[in-house]
Amino acid sequence: MDFSISTLMMVFFIISLVVSMWKVYAFLPNKELADDDTTKESQDELINIMLDSIKKSENSLTISELFKTMKEDENFDEKHYWRFNENKLKQLLQHYYILHKEKNLNTIDDIKATLV
Repeated sequence: MDFSISTLMMVFFIISLVVSMWKVYAFLPNKELADDDTTKESQDELINIMLDSIKKSENSLTISELFKTMKEDENFDEKHYWRFNENKLKQLLQHYYILHKEKNLNTIDDIKATLV
C-alpha cells in the first residue's frame, strides 16, 4: 500500500482532532457542584429565607439589616451560600421585584406589606 503524504497528513489531522476534542470534553464540568448557589432551587431557597426574614422582622429593614438577618436564619447554609453577600441580596431583591411586578413592589417594606 502506497500512501501519499497528503493522505497521511489527513489521517494524523483527524486523529489529532479527535484527541483534542476528547481533551476539551474531559475538562468541561459534567456535574453540578455541591456549593453551586446559582441553580433555580438555590435561588428559590434564598428567596424563601429572605421572605421569612422580612416576615419575622418587627420594623422596617435596610439591605444591610436584611443581609444580617438572613445570615442568622436557621435555614441559611453557610457552606452552600459562601458566596452570598449584599450585592447578591440586591440582585435577589431585583429578581423578586421583577417576578412580582404586577404588585408594584419597589422596596423591602412593600414586600413586607404583601406578606402580612
